[in-house]
Amino acid sequence: MHFFSFSFALLFCGLVLAQDDGSTAGTEGNIEVQSCFPDMCDLLKEFGAMTEKLKAMETRLKDSEIRLNISEKQILELRNKERTNVMFSAVVGTAGTLGPFDTDTTVIYKTVITNIGNAYNQYTGVFVAPVAGVYYFTIFSHAGGAHPATLYLFKNNEHIITTQDHQSDYDTADNGGNAVFLQLQQGDQVYVRLAENCHIWGYNQHTTFSGFLVSQM
Repeated sequence: MHFFSFSFALLFCGLVLAQDDGSTAGTEGNIEVQSCFPDMCDLLKEFGAMTEKLKAMETRLKDSEIRLNISEKQILELRNKERTNVMFSAVVGTAGTLGPFDTDTTVIYKTVITNIGNAYNQYTGVFVAPVAGVYYFTIFSHAGGAHPATLYLFKNNEHIITTQDHQSDYDTADNGGNAVFLQLQQGDQVYVRLAENCHIWGYNQHTTFSGFLVSQM
């Protein structure tokens, strides 16, 4: 399109130069035509320049639209992060003691106190991370001295922390607790296991498992 415009302009300018052979003779009509062609050349040149400017403006507008879409996406992601609230707290909630068992056993904290985000499953005892981020978990236990009381906190199949109290003939009750920050990916599982030949008390909300999302990543 631009090549055609400039070629057309050059053609008219060439015609004007061809007609101008140095002769002073000519009709009034020829003089009018010769004076008209330079105006047409100027108009075509201006049209070509305006077309280039419009093309540059269109390119800038497209770039601005792309940047705007990226900014809107980033704002939406930030808003989604702000709306993601995850926190839970649960207790064993059984009558009497839990254990001892002859093998390590996953502790099911049946009584849920808080479960914002529904990431903790009260039927399996497993917390499943709904989003990637840094989480904080705590475990507390209460038990008698007749048996050891050992709890392990796991991330997937990895042992992370322990709370432990040894068997004691002179101590009627023992308490234990621990806490940890964990970086989790979406779908990672966190749960607590009671060590073999150990026990904990399940009544009166003594033994708890809690956690919450600190920062989404």
